[in-house]
Amino acid sequence: MINNIKTVFSIKDLENLSGIKAHTIRIWEKRYNILEPMRTDTNIRLYNLQNLQKLLNITLLHEYGYKISKIATYSEEKIPQLVREIISKKNSQNYAITSFKMAMMNFDQEIFFNTFDWLISEKSFKEVFKDHFLPLLKELGLLWQSETITPANEHFMSHLIKQKILIYTESLQIQKPTKTNRIFVLSLPLNEIHQIGLLYLQYEILSHGYKTIYLGESMPIENLHDLTKHFENITFVSFMTVQPDRTVINQYVKSMGQKLLQKNNEIWLMGKMAEHIDPKLLSDRMQVFNSMEETISML
Repeated sequence: MINNIKTVFSIKDLENLSGIKAHTIRIWEKRYNILEPMRTDTNIRLYNLQNLQKLLNITLLHEYGYKISKIATYSEEKIPQLVREIISKKNSQNYAITSFKMAMMNFDQEIFFNTFDWLISEKSFKEVFKDHFLPLLKELGLLWQSETITPANEHFMSHLIKQKILIYTESLQIQKPTKTNRIFVLSLPLNEIHQIGLLYLQYEILSHGYKTIYLGESMPIENLHDLTKHFENITFVSFMTVQPDRTVINQYVKSMGQKLLQKNNEIWLMGKMAEHIDPKLLSDRMQVFNSMEETISML
């Protein structure tokens, strides 16, 4: 694991993490000396975590109207102090995502918890997830694809977000369902491990008063069929992020329909791979949703 932790960054990494173009970063360095990169033997810029932290803080100040020429005159202590003042106004969405990024890069769960506690003191969990966790998760996917962050960074942050979803989900699970006309069974296909979307959807379903049964990752259709012996009016919910593969997904969905759509059961599907499902396989009782919001609107 230790070799999988990134502590040195290229200027492209800084661009990806801060949103500031590499060309602009070079100009800021040359004109205002805001960062002091290390140099390789071939004169390529390299940056450490302290450089990254400073650039993220400078980016936030710049977004709040501070001119780079002015920021460049501030001491090393002044910049984070001004950032803390912005935070204290409790209105900075960009700060929260920046702070979560620093928690991820430093493997610092204290930063994560402090930022979350600050957000949840002002917002509902639904708002925190929609306004902060969802944009962050989308950005993490891009950062991982561009190799700006490592799987260790991504797993660390994903686990902390899952943990929060589970905590808030449990507070709903202990309440008696107010709607008993339908039960939701949530699972992922074989070899599918991306759970965060499904976990959050369970939270939403519970908050709408329904009972849920969460079965999690890699659940065979045959085992889902077992639930039909115990319950009626089941809505089977599944996320298809990377599995089943597009070459077999239509056969998989057809099998789901044959084995699960008994009585008044329904199937709800979503995720990137669900885009490849043949519309001819769908019906009023088997639907594909394009977004989390669209799915929630059906509850």
